[in-house]
Amino acid sequence: MTSEELAGYVDYTQLKAYASWEDLQKLCEAAIRSRTASVCIPPSYVSRIKEKYGQELNVCTVIGFPLGYQTSAVKELEAKQAVEDGASEVDMVVNLGDVKNGDFEKVTEEIRMIKQAVGNHTLKVIIETCYLTEVEKISLCHCVTQAGADFIKTSTGFGTKGAALEDVELFKTHIGPKVQIKAAGGIRTAEDMEQFIKVGCTRIGSSVLP
Repeated sequence: MTSEELAGYVDYTQLKAYASWEDLQKLCEAAIRSRTASVCIPPSYVSRIKEKYGQELNVCTVIGFPLGYQTSAVKELEAKQAVEDGASEVDMVVNLGDVKNGDFEKVTEEIRMIKQAVGNHTLKVIIETCYLTEVEKISLCHCVTQAGADFIKTSTGFGTKGAALEDVELFKTHIGPKVQIKAAGGIRTAEDMEQFIKVGCTRIGSSVLP
């Protein structure tokens, strides 16, 4: 694939806690030139980026990030605020405590609540694979599917390990036909991106361009 084709899969990401307005502008201007799928930015910058770049960019942001243990009510409020501010895509982190407690019904209900909050906008569900057993990953594939989310996503990029090809292959076996896959975390080269796309990803989260 060409660099231009690869860029169309990329959520070009800047989520560092110390990211400045100048950093975000550089990200957005590079994303516009490369025609990335979106920019993935901190919630506090969404309205400002939307105001400056308007329809030139597809804006993605994160909620419950990066640890996922905020209450469902807080995540719902975050999601509604993100959409109101101009985000067209939202990447949420599941509550890993609920996962470890085996309360997958609660996880499903939280995802469903956030999907209702964002409506027709895209919801991606980050399950943070580095902390999970295979059984938990499979259960979360079912949660994401049953709740009506648009994507399952491997990682925040802030955990102990990022995306793995074997996790994408596992997802493909267990998600529903309407759920897409996003890989993120440690994907830094065009070759890496191409490998993940070949095994089934339709989005790649990365802080570098191909």
